[in-house]
Amino acid sequence: MRKNLFTFLLIFSFSISLSAQSGLKYQKPPREIVDILNVAPTPGVSVSPDKSIVALLQRPGMPSIKDMSKEMLRIGGLRIDPAINGRSNASYSISFELKDIDGNDLKDISGLPSDLMLGSFLWSDDSKKFAFTNFVDNSIELWLGNIASMSVKKIDQDINGIMGDFRWLPDNSIVYQKVDPARGSRPMGSSVPVGPVTQGNTGEKGAARTFQDLLKNPDDEKVFEYFTRSVIMVWKDGISKQIGDAGMYSDVNFSPDGNYIIVEEVVKPFSYIVPFYYFPSVVSVWDKEGNSVRTLAELPLKENLPITALDMTFPEASGFNWRNDKPATVYWIKPLDGGDINKEMEYHDQVYMLEAPFTGEAKEYVATKMRFGGITWGNEDFAILSERSRKSRVSKQYSFDPDDPEATLKLIFEINSDDRYANPGRFMTEDNKSGRRVLLFGNKGKSLYLTGQGASSDGDRPFIDEYRIKDGSTKRLWRSEAPYYESVNDAIDIDKGLILTSRESVEVPANYYIRDLKKGSLKAITSFENPYPMLEGVSKELVKYKRDDGIDLSFELYLPAGYDKDRDGPLPAILWAYPREYKSASAASQVSGSPYRFTRVSGLSILVMVTQGYAILNNASFPIVGEGDTEPNDTFREQNNANAKAAIDKGVEMGVVDPERVAVGGHSYGAFMTANLLAHTRLFAAGIARSGAYNRTLTPFGFQNERRTYWEAPDLYNYMAPFMHADKVKDPILLIHGLADNNSGTFPIQSERYYGALKGHGATVRLVFLPNESHGYAARESVMHVQWETLQWLDKYVKNKK
Repeated sequence: MRKNLFTFLLIFSFSISLSAQSGLKYQKPPREIVDILNVAPTPGVSVSPDKSIVALLQRPGMPSIKDMSKEMLRIGGLRIDPAINGRSNASYSISFELKDIDGNDLKDISGLPSDLMLGSFLWSDDSKKFAFTNFVDNSIELWLGNIASMSVKKIDQDINGIMGDFRWLPDNSIVYQKVDPARGSRPMGSSVPVGPVTQGNTGEKGAARTFQDLLKNPDDEKVFEYFTRSVIMVWKDGISKQIGDAGMYSDVNFSPDGNYIIVEEVVKPFSYIVPFYYFPSVVSVWDKEGNSVRTLAELPLKENLPITALDMTFPEASGFNWRNDKPATVYWIKPLDGGDINKEMEYHDQVYMLEAPFTGEAKEYVATKMRFGGITWGNEDFAILSERSRKSRVSKQYSFDPDDPEATLKLIFEINSDDRYANPGRFMTEDNKSGRRVLLFGNKGKSLYLTGQGASSDGDRPFIDEYRIKDGSTKRLWRSEAPYYESVNDAIDIDKGLILTSRESVEVPANYYIRDLKKGSLKAITSFENPYPMLEGVSKELVKYKRDDGIDLSFELYLPAGYDKDRDGPLPAILWAYPREYKSASAASQVSGSPYRFTRVSGLSILVMVTQGYAILNNASFPIVGEGDTEPNDTFREQNNANAKAAIDKGVEMGVVDPERVAVGGHSYGAFMTANLLAHTRLFAAGIARSGAYNRTLTPFGFQNERRTYWEAPDLYNYMAPFMHADKVKDPILLIHGLADNNSGTFPIQSERYYGALKGHGATVRLVFLPNESHGYAARESVMHVQWETLQWLDKYVKNKK
């Protein structure tokens, strides 16, 4: 009898397990959600250098799972589509059209491919031509367009799109990389190993980061070299010619005058623990015929990465680039502290410079007291130098005379990255005659121009300021005004006050305009209509409130169309958020976003649930603050809980949220946040966690903005990791993860192991793995299914909670 009972229980248990793991076909959410997800993206815009023509590039909707299931090689930190010798799942446009800058005279283009899959698009420096890549089944093609004839033609194929892209040169020629024609057949690995795969270390310290898609064996090495090896080509006047020999070129950068090239070539030995950009490389200057003129650096393999402390770097030179304001002058950076920011010294980074013909010794140009942050070149009399400290979150900008930088260096801005309200913006730039970005001068060379988001207590209000070089004063020329959100795209003619902007409101999607700053007038270039008529009536409000310690918070509140608080009462709600670290309470209290932006709904957006009767508390502020010597994560859980409670309390106070029926959700670090809230509060009816990391011992050399290692702060890692507190989760949690996640730290095993821990402690949990999906999900079938899973979970455990 006992034996028969045992057999019955075993079969019954097996049938339940089998049912839980049985195959499930892709599902679709209700029609209201499907219609939203079917909306095509807003076209992109590319303005010609002479500001006379606008190209509108229309991207497609979501790809199919069939497209996402094409062969993908995940090697060397790359994801390669072997069929075309390019990046896997690269973005593209399916159509483009040209308009005059005033929005009139739509131009028809002849000769376009019938099944256009346009990748990169670039104008020639004189605006008379344009070029683009086109993806076909077995190749990447290079096409040329002519404005005079309004026609296009293919000029080459077999472009190598893995580590480079094409570029126009000042003489209207095009430089690009092509698959090495002598590479032979694709290497095929053997199923029989010839020996073990080994790695080693000889006592040197180096952080072991959680990189994805690395080389694993000698067969991978051969495949990596096969697909990344290319030849450099130059097309001019209908003729393409090869320059130099074949190699694995990660950078091909012609000088502004077109006479020299900076070439960075990846060389062996390869590594199994870091991506290709840490492999050894040789940086050289070639002439335009492909002859080597000077070797600038032989950079070693970088396996011993700097320990996670902020502002640590490699001891070798880096950042080899051309001065945009000179015909052929190269510059680069080398740390004076050997990469260790903790060394006591006045200057930490040194900029070196070398002019053509590159025969002399490099000269010390300018040194920085913090880490070098870049130079924005202007003209021969003026440029801007930036330096930054990630630890203090401070950056400084200096003006200087490029001919005498040390003597003329003058501090103009000191910026704290946390203090958005005080950010003066970025200096606007334009293309010079060589097609290089340089500072935008106006007022006969006396003024520069600043633009930025214009963060304020009323939300973001983009602006343009005139910066007077002589005395450093600023004058506001324009600022976005309610009820619109208008941002700056480009300067058409700054002296005439003409700029290209993008303008939108809650009811009207973003369109492009020519704004006349002097007259205050607007002229529309595009007229995109509301693509979401199905969301008409949905209300949006920026809600402000306080945390219990006085920190100001906010969320975007979306309520269903036709909802009446007095008639319908409190709603089931979804709180969607992403934590962010700050070093001061005042910075954490600053408002982000704008109440006047049109709501563009991405495929994975939780906002679609407003059509199903939910109140959405979107982009809720979740600051984690650590002032003085205290690090933000020292009290992560307590602040995380306080953020959630404050948001729910505000929704309840407004009378629109039912406190017994609130879900919490997030993606990536937002998933980490969600898992922690379910472990340490009973505020929520259920949770949704997408592509998260839950066991912090799997990211032992730091995570997010945490720079202490596990061995430095083991208690912190255990305190913060939801995996370590799986026994405390009492409310249902839905875990979703892409099986091809490429984000550092969020391996799919994170969700797999967390699911096992939750299941082992009797939690209500569901794990959904999405085939062929990365950190974000792209395939139409995957996106639809995620929304279906989400709605099923919410309806069962939140809306209809027992």
